[in-house]
Amino acid sequence: MFRMWGKLWKESHVVMDYVVEIEDYSLSRTQMVFRALEEICLQFDLEQPIWLDTNIQEFKRLAKTRFSKDSFIEDLNLQYLEIEVIEEAY
Repeated sequence: MFRMWGKLWKESHVVMDYVVEIEDYSLSRTQMVFRALEEICLQFDLEQPIWLDTNIQEFKRLAKTRFSKDSFIEDLNLQYLEIEVIEEAY
């Protein structure tokens, strides 16, 4: 099972969190990440963030990244959105 944890931070506190579980093993890891991020954004009523180079490099290294206000087109009242892969078992 593939599990990703999304956390919405505001004023240095987690205000919302959500865990997505994906069991469709026909998907690649990249597809699972994008599908999980989409579900997290739907749950938090956010638009999809833009992956900046720093996000890509951090996610490759740590399986975790933070999307700041710069990653969103609309002006949001949040500190950042953090995603983290918490389980990868195939």
